[in-house]
Amino acid sequence: MQSTLLSKMLMCLTGLFLSFFLLIHFLGNLQLFLPKEQAHLQFNAYSHFLSGNIVIKTISYILYASIILHALDGLLITLKNKRSAANYQTDRRGRASKWYSRNMGVLGTLILIFLVIHFQNFWYVYKFGNLPLDKNGNKDLYILVVNVFKEWWYVLIYIISMIALGYHLIHGIYSAIRTLGLYHPKFIRWFKIVGIAYSVIISLGFTLMPIYLFFTYH
Repeated sequence: MQSTLLSKMLMCLTGLFLSFFLLIHFLGNLQLFLPKEQAHLQFNAYSHFLSGNIVIKTISYILYASIILHALDGLLITLKNKRSAANYQTDRRGRASKWYSRNMGVLGTLILIFLVIHFQNFWYVYKFGNLPLDKNGNKDLYILVVNVFKEWWYVLIYIISMIALGYHLIHGIYSAIRTLGLYHPKFIRWFKIVGIAYSVIISLGFTLMPIYLFFTYH
């Protein structure tokens, strides 16, 4: 029982941290919607600042650890529930569970696969590739992003992954609220509304970015 509680708490805390990171990442990437020339230089300057800031570097290590722990913990919970013929997403109050709450493992797997592709296409190339420099002397990550999002198949993968992310967030935030003991009749409705709003804004916002760049540069 104690190990299950600790596992759920780990899932909760890493998930909340990742949700916070998503918000920061989302706000930074909004620069992609700026006019082309402004977006080009400003996005590269922003990326250069992040890569050279010691505080951001420290947070990035926490991010990597959180992704790994969240994925491993999710896998262990899924396997444990299958062995016990239980379901992590089942509402014990007898209410019918949503399809996405019953398939968090599948959604999480899709997101993990997407992250591997995403890190390889952007993070790895930015860190270890030979990107050209823009006129301000910063690595031209913007051009890399544009070139990747010119590919319709990658845009499609991105859209599908963001849909999975949206549903994953909706249930994940709701579960985190319960794990933290905030499930109270007075406030749960508002927590759910805020959680759903956050999930929709984040997933829809990230979805629109590749679509915008795809049509802007075609």
